[in-house]
Amino acid sequence: MPQYRELTESELSVELFDQFERKQVVTDCRRKVDGEWRVLADPGVDDWTPEDYEFLVSCLKRTVETGGVVWGAFVDGVLKGFASVERKAFGSESQYMELTSLHVSNDVRRCGIGAVLFLLSADFVRNLGIKKLYISSHSAVETQAFYKAMGCVEATEYSDDHVHQAPADCQLEYVL
Repeated sequence: MPQYRELTESELSVELFDQFERKQVVTDCRRKVDGEWRVLADPGVDDWTPEDYEFLVSCLKRTVETGGVVWGAFVDGVLKGFASVERKAFGSESQYMELTSLHVSNDVRRCGIGAVLFLLSADFVRNLGIKKLYISSHSAVETQAFYKAMGCVEATEYSDDHVHQAPADCQLEYVL
């Protein structure tokens, strides 16, 4: 049974991810083309290098330093999932806070860990009085199915920064 808790800046290290397997085999992606959603073949494997983990840790530490939250899911004391939410509100009415990451180790996917991490993140935002959680999500069909199952829909207002940084991502929102 996974244990969930907020992570502190001091425990965020590359070593924390020693038994975390990011690997995701992608076959098809859901992308917006000419204003319409389409499923397109885009096979590949997403995985992280040691440098990617170093960058991730620096980002997660910055999230905590700036008042955001990082949740961890532990199985037998080993990190197997995490999610992070930035504290800064944005949007035309400051209606959004961003879910900057939600990842579950490949060896424990489809066990409900992602759903719990998502709901913990949503509660964090809700408790701050913000109306929506913003997600700039990978376009993999499986990833999109997860967010749809959680109740996410296409964002009513896109973040230009996110679209510019990752044009293939799906811009989603979760109404709280």
